[in-house]
Amino acid sequence: MFELIQRMFGKDSACSKDVAKERLRLVLVHDRVNTSPQFMEGLKDDMIKVISNYMDINEKTMEVHFAQTETSVALIANIPVNHMKRGNIPRE
Repeated sequence: MFELIQRMFGKDSACSKDVAKERLRLVLVHDRVNTSPQFMEGLKDDMIKVISNYMDINEKTMEVHFAQTETSVALIANIPVNHMKRGNIPRE
């Protein structure tokens, strides 16, 4: 509230360069989060392939999505593990 009053009366301490940088950062974060459903399915399929080498997972209940805060983007994956695989782990 105090910041709003300061801006209304021209006492904003942030210079235009800093404001522009922050706006650009927010645009870039926003662009990173906006992905197509095909991208998300491809990402999920690739994760299943890799993780399945090491553990037996429940693919039907697996959830993958992005979460955004003011300063970052996080990939959130909820992958139910049925059991770990032992031995014969493929190495390239």
